[in-house]
Amino acid sequence: MTCAAFSDNRGANPVEALSHETGSWALRFLLITLAITPLRRLTGWRRPVLLRRMLGLFSFFYASLHVLVWLWLDREFAWGGMLADIAKRPYITVGFLSFLILTALAATSNALSMRRLGLRWKQLHRLVYVAALLAVLHFIWLVKADLLEPMVYLGIFSLLMLLRIPRSRKARPFRVMKKRVTA
Repeated sequence: MTCAAFSDNRGANPVEALSHETGSWALRFLLITLAITPLRRLTGWRRPVLLRRMLGLFSFFYASLHVLVWLWLDREFAWGGMLADIAKRPYITVGFLSFLILTALAATSNALSMRRLGLRWKQLHRLVYVAALLAVLHFIWLVKADLLEPMVYLGIFSLLMLLRIPRSRKARPFRVMKKRVTA
C-alpha cells in the first residue's frame, strides 16, 4: 500500500492528502492500541500487551503530524484563524480535544508518571476511550459524501468497546442477614 501523500499520486490538494493520511494512521494506531486488551482476553496471548505503550505513542506521533500539517501547511500558523476554526467547526473542535487528551496520555506514559500519579494514572489513561471516540467523530464529521470508511472505524471502535464489557458473574444467592439478639 503506497501512501498517496508521499508519492506522485497526491492529487489536486497535496496538503489535504497529507492531512488525511496522517489522521488516518493516528486513528488506526489508536484502534490497534485499544484492541490489545480484548485480544489478550480472547486469545490469552500476552505479548502484544508489551507493545501497547509504543502503539499508543505511534498514534500520538501521527496525531501530532496531523495537527502540524493543519497548523503549518494548511493554516500557515495564522493563530487567529486557527482559534476561530476550533471554535466554529465542530469536527475541528472534537479533533483538537482528542489531540489534547492524547498529548496528556503521551506525556504521562512513562514510569515516573505512573509512580507519581499512582491510582490517578490509570484513571487518566482511561481517557483514551474518550480520545478514540472523539477521533472517530472528527473523521465522521469531516467527511462530506462517502461515509463508508468513517463508519467502518466507528464499527471497529464500537466492537472494541463491547468486547471490554466484563463478562457477567454468576448471580450470587441472596443471603438473609440474621439479627443478633442481645440480652
